[in-house]
Amino acid sequence: MKFVAFLRNVNLGQPNSPTRGQLESAFREAGAPWAASFMSNGTLVFSASDPQHAHQITKRACEILLEQCNMREPAFVRNLEHLAWLVAEDPFLPFDGAEISERSLTLFDPEPAVAVQAPLESNRKDCLVFRIDAGEAFSISRAIDGKSGYPTPVLERALHAPVTTRSRTTILRLVAKHA
Repeated sequence: MKFVAFLRNVNLGQPNSPTRGQLESAFREAGAPWAASFMSNGTLVFSASDPQHAHQITKRACEILLEQCNMREPAFVRNLEHLAWLVAEDPFLPFDGAEISERSLTLFDPEPAVAVQAPLESNRKDCLVFRIDAGEAFSISRAIDGKSGYPTPVLERALHAPVTTRSRTTILRLVAKHA
C-alpha cells in the first residue's frame, strides 16, 4: 500500500530541515520498503503493509530526522487511495471563481484537543475554511490588497494544535503521479 507523509514546516535543504536524501533514507531506515520525496515541501510517498505500519514508520523516521538534522516537526500520514478519493470527490467544486487565489487541504491530528466546526474565516476575510473532517480541512483563499490568505494560522489557532497545508494543485499532481 502507498501512503503519504506530510511533514509540517519543512523545506528540504533549509536549516532544521532534511535534504531530499536524508528524508528518503530516514523512511527507508525506519522500515519503508520504498520512499520518494515529492516536491521540496516535506511531502513523501512511501510504501507500508497497512496503516498501523505506516504510522510506525513515520514516527521512527521523525525520530531519525531529529537525530540527523534537528527536525522537530510533526508528520501527518494519509493513505494515497484516500487522497485519490478526495480528488475525485472535488470538495472545491462549489468554489470556482476568479477571486479565489488558492484552494488548500490542511492536515492535522484527527483527534485534536478542541473540536472545531466549519466555516471558519480569517479576520481579514482572505481565508475561508469551509469543511473540516477528521484530520483534514478544506479552504479557499482570496487576495486582499495584494496579499493572499492562508489556512494554517487560522486552523492552528482554532485547533490549538499543529497543522500542515498543501495546495490543491500539489495534491492533484501527487495523486496523478503516484496513485
